[in-house]
Amino acid sequence: MKPRLRHVAEQAGVSQATVSRVLNDRPGVSEATRREVLRAMDALGYEPTGLRRRTRRPLIGLIVPELDNPVFPRFAQAIETRLVGHGLTTVLCTSTPAGLSQAEYLAVLLEHDVAGVVVVSGDTADVTADHRHYHDVVSRRVPVLVVNGRAPDLELPAVTVDHVSAARQAVAHLVSLGHRRIGLATGPQRYVPSTEFVTGFELGLRDAGLEDASLISETLYGLEGGHVAGLELLDLEVSGVVCASDLIALGVVRAARELGLAVPGDVSVVGFDDAGHNAYVDPPLTSSRQPFGAMAGAVVRLLEDRLSDPEGPATELRFHAELVVRASTGPVRSPDVVEAPGPPSIEAPPVPGR
Repeated sequence: MKPRLRHVAEQAGVSQATVSRVLNDRPGVSEATRREVLRAMDALGYEPTGLRRRTRRPLIGLIVPELDNPVFPRFAQAIETRLVGHGLTTVLCTSTPAGLSQAEYLAVLLEHDVAGVVVVSGDTADVTADHRHYHDVVSRRVPVLVVNGRAPDLELPAVTVDHVSAARQAVAHLVSLGHRRIGLATGPQRYVPSTEFVTGFELGLRDAGLEDASLISETLYGLEGGHVAGLELLDLEVSGVVCASDLIALGVVRAARELGLAVPGDVSVVGFDDAGHNAYVDPPLTSSRQPFGAMAGAVVRLLEDRLSDPEGPATELRFHAELVVRASTGPVRSPDVVEAPGPPSIEAPPVPGR
């Protein structure tokens, strides 16, 4: 049976008159009630004739690089949940190397008349990338907001975690445990978060008076990249490694074990993101946790500001990461104490007559 007006009213828990006011975009309805009515319409598949487009839920494109890394599903879920609460519907786009590029996704989203676009750790963070497609979207008065990485040539609103502070905090943690030879495993330097991680790492070393101990391995984000960086840094006899992602950190742990080293007995490892099941890996991983909920809330606020004022300022909001200490970091191991040889043993002379 085709749903009718009264079914929407029952589903939303309001009167039919209220539903009618929402459908005709009339005053006298709170924003919360309006959202409930729109949710009920979506749930029932109610599509009244003549409904004006502005009463439908606007579409927001959400572009992430991949879903294999737990950090991106975590961001996608947090952002999508809050967008729904504001009467916005999310279209998730995964821009993997084998799939559509971000430029192609943007073209598809524009064809579907999206109201805005959110990009998480995408080409917007790559200082070497061609950003003309983003400028084209903005020129059409479609807001674009970026998360964790805004290249200098992009005047777009942004929400990011403070990578400088996170790396600096991780170094301070290892220093407090007695580590003095500390390495950094980070991603390619063409990405804004990677360069910020290097800056924070070097500041942390400087804070501890360890400027000459800078050991940095530039690698790919992921387990394989962390494994390669781990072998390189451990060959340089570091006792602690700061990593720019949890997957890199897990790769470093694997490299340590291949070399017969104990974590944290021989080497301590600090990750970044804390989006996955770090408390359940072996050993539980110390990591800097991104405030996913708070950042997602900021994304929605900035996006709504741009929806109401497309010419508004390109505000950037920065959030601090929280260091969650677990068992992958511990005190630096003291060098083995070699016992000094004792005096030579002297046999007693034989007793005469025996």
